[in-house]
Amino acid sequence: MKPLRPVVLNTLLVVVVAVMAVASLWWGESSINVPAALADWWSGAHSIGAVIMGQLRLPRMLLALMVGGTLGLSGAVLQGYLRNPLADPGLLGVSGGAALGAVCVFYTGLFQIAAPFLPLGGLMGALLTAVLLVALVGRGGALVLLLAGAAVSSFTAALTALVLNLVPSPYATFEIMHWLMGSLTDRTLNDVLLALPGVVAGCALLMGCGRALDALTMGEDVAQSLGFRLGGLGGVQMRVVVGTALAVGSCVAVSGAIGFVGLVVPHLLRPLAGHRPSRLMVPAFLGGAVLLLAADLAVRLMAGRTELQLGVVTALVGAPVFFHRVILFRKRNML
Repeated sequence: MKPLRPVVLNTLLVVVVAVMAVASLWWGESSINVPAALADWWSGAHSIGAVIMGQLRLPRMLLALMVGGTLGLSGAVLQGYLRNPLADPGLLGVSGGAALGAVCVFYTGLFQIAAPFLPLGGLMGALLTAVLLVALVGRGGALVLLLAGAAVSSFTAALTALVLNLVPSPYATFEIMHWLMGSLTDRTLNDVLLALPGVVAGCALLMGCGRALDALTMGEDVAQSLGFRLGGLGGVQMRVVVGTALAVGSCVAVSGAIGFVGLVVPHLLRPLAGHRPSRLMVPAFLGGAVLLLAADLAVRLMAGRTELQLGVVTALVGAPVFFHRVILFRKRNML
């Protein structure tokens, strides 16, 4: 398949994102006049439509944009840096660290004191995981980062299982597992504002790695000869790790763990964007937003007595796509 021009591809994706965002605001259990509800919310009126829009639909739509876009972008950057098509944000253990931080807040009961303690605990877990990851990697390269990420991911998963095992109440265990599966339900604009600074800072760091990732496709020696600093403070590796920790950690802190978006979206868009990592970054952000908006709409459409968790839907959609890509890679290697 011939790649599309970046302007054409990005414009198409922006249009799809806009359509999906409008659909997300329009769809719901209650029928409301969306333009009037938005106008009432903006003016501070306390109509029923303004309450539904400001407290339910608008935060859900904005978080789907932020979380999906962040996961898609971080997946594309990690695959470009590690030169590994299986790389995704969960590979570095950042998602696991954020989940561990949130689980600890559940376990200690701090979330009953104030609701913001839950996302703040997730964010702190992600940042501490990033510090541990940087300390383990030191001046090592991409392979060391990959191994360190696997070790940290296993460690945080073990600690999360330990906390779940120690929780005295089965109801608390259910709440923790429910949160770990990922959801955008019952989130507010406060959650959006809490995640926004980390998402903006992290995505800015990741977006700034484009040229270095293009150079890395020719090998680390070539990239260094072109003047790109790979390791050390301020190097590409540090920016990738810190950017992923800030952006993904902020998202996991408010939405729970949502998998497969960062893994699948770059695979779907790479034939359209081309194989230069820098050309894939913006489409991956937009494509991740489209995927999560669509998954969230599917969750609402399939809602019965119990609403499906968003992380479950993305896994059900992403796993078959990933299996298909694995089969294609195997066939190419056999030719």
